Amino acid sequence: MKDKFYQYIQGLQDSITSKLEAVDGKAKFQEDLWKRSEGGGGKTRVIENGHVFEKGGVNISAVHGELPETMRKHFGVKDANFFACGLSLVLHPKSPMVPTVHANWRYFEMYDPEGNIVDSWFGGGQDLTPYYLFDEDATHFHRVCKTACDNHHPEFYPTYKNRCDEYFYNSHRNEGRGIGGLFFDYCKATDNMSMKNWYDFVTEVGDSFLEAYVPIVEKRKDLPYTDTQRTWQEIRRGRYVEFNLVHDKGTLFGLKTNGRIESILMSLPPHVQWVYNHHPEPGSEEEKLIKVLENPKEWIVS
Repeated sequence: MKDKFYQYIQGLQDSITSKLEAVDGKAKFQEDLWKRSEGGGGKTRVIENGHVFEKGGVNISAVHGELPETMRKHFGVKDANFFACGLSLVLHPKSPMVPTVHANWRYFEMYDPEGNIVDSWFGGGQDLTPYYLFDEDATHFHRVCKTACDNHHPEFYPTYKNRCDEYFYNSHRNEGRGIGGLFFDYCKATDNMSMKNWYDFVTEVGDSFLEAYVPIVEKRKDLPYTDTQRTWQEIRRGRYVEFNLVHDKGTLFGLKTNGRIESILMSLPPHVQWVYNHHPEPGSEEEKLIKVLENPKEWIVS
């Protein structure tokens, strides 16, 4: 399974970066191969200063070795080795009219001292972080997510949509990071779902990413915007940074397993502001966004 999934994310990285380069029309992804001294490595691809994308990364990695002490405590094991592979992407568009997007699809195995697999699971998801809220864009993104889920189980979309709203939540701000999408983790073999079933589900979600995001980019990338709107975007980017550094499990896992710091922190935007005690004008488009972030919506009404 680990070889099969790693082969999948290699192909997915190629297809996503090729399409995003075509959408941008100017910038190209720069590739950086790296190795981890304890075992494994990855392929980082970063795009910067394009017509559409100010900064973005589409990274894959496959790392293995002894499970660090902090992670052993987390999983409640004494001696264990691990293998983890996945694709992680973040795209920060230049225009505040185009939302930031994040996605991740991953697979994890844990072994006993004899090398036997004692646990394995899939995780991942995709979520949208707009700066100006277009309801039809949010509905489109969630509809694509729901379609991918419904092909595997009718409860997947409502369950993983709610988990996304709960996970990508800045509790110290009492607001969501964005308008959500899907978040699933510890997807293990059960009587109803084999690891092959989970593989099929996770890869269908991964394959749906471009359909979920690219039409929104193409619709909004040429809209005009003001310096004031750009400032708002940079303030909201600050909230994105806060979540990644305070709450994000993937960031913390990478730091605790001696991951490559440049790849881990590629998710941070290049231009950010923290304005003291900033509040949007009552009745403004900015306030409209905040109200939704404080009270997550059901974007798909059956």
